[in-house]
Amino acid sequence: MRPKFSFAAALVILTFLLAAASSCTRSGPPEAAASPATPARSLPQPALALAAARGGAASIADVTERVMPAVVNISTTRVVHGRQGPGLSPFESDPFFRQFFGDRMPGGHGRGRDGDEGEGMPRDRREQSLGSGVIVSPQGIVLTNNHVVDHADDIRVTLSDQRELHAKVLGSDPKSDVAVLKLEGKVGELTALPWGDSNRLRLGDVVLAVGDPFGVGETVTMGIVSAKGRANMGILDYEDFIQTDAAINPGNSGGPLVDMEGKLVGITTAILSQSGGYQGVGFAIPSSMARPIMESLIRTGKVQRGFLGVAIQDLTPDLARSLGVDAPRGALVSDVTADSPASRAGLARGDVVVGFNGQQVDSAGRFRNLVASAAVGGTVKIDVLRNGRKVALSAVLGEAPRTAAAGGDRSSEGEGPLAGVAVADLDASARQRFDVGRDVRQGVVVTEVAPDSRAAEAGLRPGDVILEVNRERVASAGRFGELSRGSAERALLLVQRGGVTTYMVLHK
Repeated sequence: MRPKFSFAAALVILTFLLAAASSCTRSGPPEAAASPATPARSLPQPALALAAARGGAASIADVTERVMPAVVNISTTRVVHGRQGPGLSPFESDPFFRQFFGDRMPGGHGRGRDGDEGEGMPRDRREQSLGSGVIVSPQGIVLTNNHVVDHADDIRVTLSDQRELHAKVLGSDPKSDVAVLKLEGKVGELTALPWGDSNRLRLGDVVLAVGDPFGVGETVTMGIVSAKGRANMGILDYEDFIQTDAAINPGNSGGPLVDMEGKLVGITTAILSQSGGYQGVGFAIPSSMARPIMESLIRTGKVQRGFLGVAIQDLTPDLARSLGVDAPRGALVSDVTADSPASRAGLARGDVVVGFNGQQVDSAGRFRNLVASAAVGGTVKIDVLRNGRKVALSAVLGEAPRTAAAGGDRSSEGEGPLAGVAVADLDASARQRFDVGRDVRQGVVVTEVAPDSRAAEAGLRPGDVILEVNRERVASAGRFGELSRGSAERALLLVQRGGVTTYMVLHK
C-alpha cells in the first residue's frame, strides 16, 4: 500500500531541503558554531602578474603605457660603395641582422656599375635601415646602438605621435655599441624614460623590450632576466650584457629594456641565434654601462677609458692546476706592456687578478670592464695571486687609445682609402688572438674590416699583417694612422697572410 502525504507534510519537507541547500552555499561554519565568518579569497594570481605588482605597477599594461611615448623609430640612409644590390631577404634593411650575417644577406643580387644585371656585382647605392631608440631627456636626447646609425648620411626619427624629425649624432662608441642622438627642429614636449639601476636586477625579474620589429610599428615583448654579466661573446670589445628571453627581432636594435617600474635598465643590442631569427637568447647593454658612456659622449664627444697595459685571459681549471694557483676563477696576466701603468705597478706575467678596487674579479671580461670604467689618472687597488700568496698592488691608470681595448692593445683606424680598417700593434696579445707567429717581426695586425669598405672589397681581412703602406714600413698602429692620413686617393699595401706576402691596392 503506497504511503500518503498531506500537503502540510510536503511543505515541511520542502522547507527543510531549502534550508540545507542554503547552509551549503555559505562560506565558513554554521552560525551555531559562533565563529567569525571567513573572508572570501580571490583566485591565485599568475606569477607574472605578481611580479608586475611588486614594482608598484598596477599591471604590465600600465608600464607599457608609460614607456611607449619615449620609444622612437630610427630610419637611416647612407651611400654604400661596392655593395650588392637589394636582396631578397626581408631582414636586409635592418642593421641588427647585418651585424650577424654581414653585408652578404641571403638571396642578394645586384646591378653592375655598367648597368648590367649580375649576381653580387658591386655598385654604389643608397641603403636604408631601421632601428629603435629611447628618449632619455626632454631636450631631445635619444640613446640607441652605434650600429643603427653608423656611417649614416641622413637620420630620421619618428616619435610615438607620428611626428618625424631629423637627428644628428652627438657621439658614438663602437666599442660598446652606444650612440647618442640630438633631435633637431621644433621638438616640443617630449616624454623621457627615467633611468633604472641595472645592478639591482635579479635573475628572474620581469622585463619588457620595446621597439619597432620588422617596421610594423611600436611593439612590446615580455620576458625575464635570464643572466647578467655576459661577456666574451665576441660581439663587442666591452661586454657586460643582460641576457633576456624577451623577444628581440629585427628593428628592436637600440630600443629600451625596462623593468616593472617602467625604468630604463638596458639597450637591446644583439641576439644569439643559429638561424638568424629570435631563439630566446637576447642581449642588452646594461644601464650601468650605457649611462656613463652617454654622459661622456655628450660632455666631451668621446669616451675616456682606463688603461692598464696587460694582456689577460680567463683562468681555467687546467691553467690553475698547471700554475699551482688555488683560485677557482680570475683574470690571468699573460703579458705586460713595457713602460705601462701595469709595469710600473709591478704586475707580472703569471699573476692572477682576483680583485680590483674592492670588487671581485672572476673573469677576464669582468676585469677589462672594471679597468675601462675606472677614472683616468686615478689610483686603483689590484689584488693578485702570485706564487701561492696574495699580493696587493696600486696602479695609476692611463687613458686607453681611442680604439684600444682595456687589456692593453694599442690600435688605430685608417682614413681615406683605408677607412674602415682597424689595426693593432703586433704585441703578445695580438699575436695570440690572431695566431701570428714570432717569425713576423714587424708590422700591424688587422683587427677589423668594415664590410662595406674598399679594403673588404680588395680582400683584406682580420688577421692580416700590414708590413708597408705606400712603400713605407709600418712599425706601429700610430704610424699606420699617419700613413693612412697621407693616402688621399690610393694606398699600396704590403700584406702578409699565412706566410705569404702580397701587394694590395686600395682606391678611395
